[in-house]
Amino acid sequence: MDMYVIGLQEVNSKIINFLSDLAFDDPWSIFFMTVFSPLGYIKLSSIRMQGLLLLVFVKHAHIPFIRDIHTHYTRTGLYGYWGNKGGVTIRMSLYGHTICFMNCHLPAHIENAEQRLDDFEKILEMHQFEDENVPDILDHDILFWFGDLNFRIADYGIHFVRESISNSRYNLLWEKDQLNMAKKKEAFLQEFIEGPLQFKPTYKFDLHSDVYDTRGQKTLFWFNGKKRKPAWTDRILWRVKNLSQHPSEDGDLSEGEQTISVTLNNYISHMSYGISDHKPVTGTFGLQIKPLLSTPLVTLNPEGEWNAVQDVLISYSSVSEFPSSTWDWIGLYQVAFRHVNDYVTYAWVKDDEISSSEDVTHVYISADEIPHAGGEFLLCYYSHNMQCIAGISQPFQIQPSRRSAEKELAQENINGIEKPHSPEPYNEF
Repeated sequence: MDMYVIGLQEVNSKIINFLSDLAFDDPWSIFFMTVFSPLGYIKLSSIRMQGLLLLVFVKHAHIPFIRDIHTHYTRTGLYGYWGNKGGVTIRMSLYGHTICFMNCHLPAHIENAEQRLDDFEKILEMHQFEDENVPDILDHDILFWFGDLNFRIADYGIHFVRESISNSRYNLLWEKDQLNMAKKKEAFLQEFIEGPLQFKPTYKFDLHSDVYDTRGQKTLFWFNGKKRKPAWTDRILWRVKNLSQHPSEDGDLSEGEQTISVTLNNYISHMSYGISDHKPVTGTFGLQIKPLLSTPLVTLNPEGEWNAVQDVLISYSSVSEFPSSTWDWIGLYQVAFRHVNDYVTYAWVKDDEISSSEDVTHVYISADEIPHAGGEFLLCYYSHNMQCIAGISQPFQIQPSRRSAEKELAQENINGIEKPHSPEPYNEF
């Protein structure tokens, strides 16, 4: 898997939690970074709007070919003043193709189908990006739209719906799904594609169970109302723009050749999760693209053997069109780093430069900044103008220093002294 995109809704957004998450990584981000970073993924970008959270993780190898990363959000709750409902997006250029991921939480209740469509249209209109070539969401080559879209099953009663689900006859319910109905008559939805709903409706369940709602809905004066009818509220759709000709770097794109395609490999729900009254839904996609970019903007490497005894050198070169800045820097990272700011140390490419030629530039990092314990590391070049990583090195070893080795040996000796030998067993007669 090359990329993971995670959209959450109704994340704890009480004021204390929300303010804390603004200052620090939220618990969900920390959890996913802990899971993915040892597997060679970093958090490329994230955006939070109250209870809506969107995260993108990507394999190291693709980082130099991901550019123009931007985030946006649109509130639709309380007439656009409150962010409990709305949409958040992360957009980027991947190997020269533009991709946008949109996580939405639309209005609830079966009678609000038109309001859901109005809110979605508003999100599409309000999301404006800085890229003049791709200013709107629908201008992207690929758009993924997902989240708690809250569309319900119309007309059929709760008993018919539950009976159809019990018999796995989901097809009986598809034609009355409000989103499917809307796609037939709303022009702006007709280009969106969704896989078949071959799983149980994902709402509404009793907590920590796979049993549909057995508790009555609380109404005025605490009298129980009707139980919620099951529905496919949690959805993943995508849209591929009718692409015009994209010239590649080598200019060998033939007329009419398809440069990008999306294939759905699976679309499933996960019934084992019980912390919400919704069941999570995942989609696995194959993305076939003809790269329009094949050369990293910056190529960098460590020079010689690295250790904490002496200053170390980094060599780098960049393509002619690279928009370098005096604020660019090169970070030293552990191989399992979590995000771009998770560096061990860094060097300014201008302030710490020691030599430069037409082909290559050398910068140094002081020995004082090198980890004494050593280990496996890599280097990343961060572009201030582009606000992204423009180049990444292959992993390399930093040798442990003598001081670190002596410290470890001393610690082993201390542990050996402090740990008493087990007494010899003896028998009493």
